[in-house]
Amino acid sequence: MRPEQNSPSTSLTLTIENLSQAVFIVNRHAKTATNPKYLYKLKHESLKKLIVEGKAQKIGLHFSEHPRNSQQQSDVLVECGNYTFHIPPTKTDFSELPHLGRLDGSMRNPKASLSLNHAKSILQSYTGLTEIQQSTSTHTKNKRTYQKPIFKKLGDRYS
Repeated sequence: MRPEQNSPSTSLTLTIENLSQAVFIVNRHAKTATNPKYLYKLKHESLKKLIVEGKAQKIGLHFSEHPRNSQQQSDVLVECGNYTFHIPPTKTDFSELPHLGRLDGSMRNPKASLSLNHAKSILQSYTGLTEIQQSTSTHTKNKRTYQKPIFKKLGDRYS
């Protein structure tokens, strides 16, 4: 009877393994999402907090496979549990971390079996971020007020 009582609480315990799996799932879904901004922010904030707490560490710099507006761009390789991730570098990363060259395609993260909603809830409880704060600010910017067209009779002036 004891394991059944513990099962809901173990699903939300914030272990390094749970957090790294949740970051992996969020990152995987962000790559194909229509609006990935919040998912990437959740990933980045989670990894930053894990690094500060000593649960993850920066390994080095890799050349980015998809540089934006330049020929070359580097990303920071972060190791968390059995998983590795890339995050944008800070200015100090270039002087403190070794450059590892090109990304080795043979190294893969282990599979994770979490739903996106569960992964998001784990990271949201860990970081304190909420999607509602993000989505309301973007929707209010894009909202336009509709103004009906005014039709006048032929020959009348608009005043």
